[in-house]
Amino acid sequence: MVIKNKWERKSLIGLEELSEEEINLLLDKAKYFKKLKSLNQKIPESLAGKRIVNLFLEPSTRTRIAFEVAAKGLNADIISIAEKSSSLTKGESLRDTARNIQSLGADAIVLRHSSPGSPLFLSEIVEVPVINAGDGAHEHPSQALLDIFTLREKWGSLKGKKITILGDILFSRVARSNIWGMLKLGAKITLSGPSTLVPKKMEDWGLTVSYNLESAVEDADAIMLLRIQHERQTETHFPSLKEYSKMFGLREGEFELKKNALILHPGPINRGVEIDSKMADSSQSVVLEQVSNGVYVRMAILHFCCNGKV
Repeated sequence: MVIKNKWERKSLIGLEELSEEEINLLLDKAKYFKKLKSLNQKIPESLAGKRIVNLFLEPSTRTRIAFEVAAKGLNADIISIAEKSSSLTKGESLRDTARNIQSLGADAIVLRHSSPGSPLFLSEIVEVPVINAGDGAHEHPSQALLDIFTLREKWGSLKGKKITILGDILFSRVARSNIWGMLKLGAKITLSGPSTLVPKKMEDWGLTVSYNLESAVEDADAIMLLRIQHERQTETHFPSLKEYSKMFGLREGEFELKKNALILHPGPINRGVEIDSKMADSSQSVVLEQVSNGVYVRMAILHFCCNGKV
């Protein structure tokens, strides 16, 4: 919890557990780091002497590199370990791997894992902070924070804004983290996609579910697109990618969007499936801004979890 504007958590497991105040505290610190960079001013080396270990047991490009750049920006040492180069391939458990990493002097572990709950499990075993970089279909807090940061930077506030999240919601950790965070900041959320990937029961979370893409996007202030999470699906949830794109792909000129509606995507983008190239590269797209903002957001996360200072 936050008391008197202080960060009092050791680890960052997900946005479901964070308060509005904690989310804003992280976003404000990211804004501060970004401002210093834009002014060519020196960013405080608040992690000097710290050793951060990226333990990425699922493929990643943007998230892993952003954490590396963020750690180096705060003058920390950063070590990245992939599954194929870890002792997990020899049968070692995640528990033993993490405890050995801690014994080798890690001051924090950034974990990406295919099993939901693995960062929470690890945080209860090791003494150092654990930062969730994506756990199965559960949460991806740093991605959601950078998405929210990008929108807050454009609008000033998410309160009352209409945001449509479109695509594979059922298997998306990005969607879950964004839902928790955006609702807490006062946004109005609509979920859209095939009924097999967007259960009607999700309306119990305090949002709207729509299976009609045109009505779902026509009054949206922002549209967040999600790719199909093939790696987490055990059965077919729609006839084909061609059919999915025809029904739920965002294509230029086919739907009437608000003039200033923003288009977001956590990546990787499958062009021609969830969105066509013209829309992905249009002036409404903030995809590359999301990537850049991800560095400052992850700097804020590392700063707070490793230092506990505002």
